[in-house]
Amino acid sequence: MNRKEFIEKGLVASAMLGPTAAMSGVSTTKGEGKQHKKKDEDEIFIERPISGRPHEGKVLAAIQPHCDDIAFFAAGTVAKLIDEGYTGYMIRTSNDDAAGMGSSIGERVYNNEIGTEASAKALGLKKVYNLGYRNHRMDEYNIQEIKGRLIFLFRLLKVDTIVCYDPYGAYEENPDHYITARAVEAASWMAGMGTDYPEQLEAVDRHGVSEKYYFARGPQLVNRVVDISNYIDKKVEANTANIYQGPGVSGAALRKRLADQGKKLPILGDTDESANSAYIKHFMLDMDSEAIRGVPSDKEIGEKYGLGWGERFHYIGPKESIQSDYINENVVKNR
Repeated sequence: MNRKEFIEKGLVASAMLGPTAAMSGVSTTKGEGKQHKKKDEDEIFIERPISGRPHEGKVLAAIQPHCDDIAFFAAGTVAKLIDEGYTGYMIRTSNDDAAGMGSSIGERVYNNEIGTEASAKALGLKKVYNLGYRNHRMDEYNIQEIKGRLIFLFRLLKVDTIVCYDPYGAYEENPDHYITARAVEAASWMAGMGTDYPEQLEAVDRHGVSEKYYFARGPQLVNRVVDISNYIDKKVEANTANIYQGPGVSGAALRKRLADQGKKLPILGDTDESANSAYIKHFMLDMDSEAIRGVPSDKEIGEKYGLGWGERFHYIGPKESIQSDYINENVVKNR
């Protein structure tokens, strides 16, 4: 069985990726009213763009170990949520010292900070926080320290929603990915507890995270597909903005290589800028997605559910109590 078949069969088994189920999900999006119908955990909910700014006042944290992770896997969703009213921040846990352009460690670290800032700016995020752990060595660090720093940031920024790697995803080989994911998952609820890091509460109030959009490179439970058709160009921009790591300049390199051979690929256009954008959109995010990113094409995911382009997630949202409704409907006077 090849990688694609393995991934698809795993997803089908865990998440029942069926078009009928996809259209029957119950929305919990702010502004659409309360929904008390119990939702099957295996349903696929299609999250579509919402007009106006229904998320005004809410805070989003896009969390990534490396400077290209959010751009690769979730930039369309981040851009959509920012457009719908979120104030957004980026948190990068590693310093990317072992990847990207630069002959020395210091040069690579500096270049990747620039790339992270450029990608965040393209998505409309307000600020970047770099935690600076060594690249590909995050399993050497005490995870309690990482959690403590994240808890403080979640409280300081009053983060409501996070986008990050899935701590429950299978087949993840990069220690930076799974350590970051586990630390984020624990910090999300600990930030709302008064008993964890109580000394922080002298400077910030406790504030737990209520929504999580988790992405993965391998098999995972998928219960939400986000329509990013209106934001695919923003996703392309976030990837091309980071020229020091990832495929940000791959299109220009391919265009030059072909030109040196006296050849031309029409899809790349006539400039380095058009070549880079076309490479990201048509190769990385679509036809060669499995080879470059290790995940199915965003276009294939979208088309499967009647969308132009889509991103898939393991979504965990707030649990809504029906206790008050039950009491109002069944209470009687005590005689």
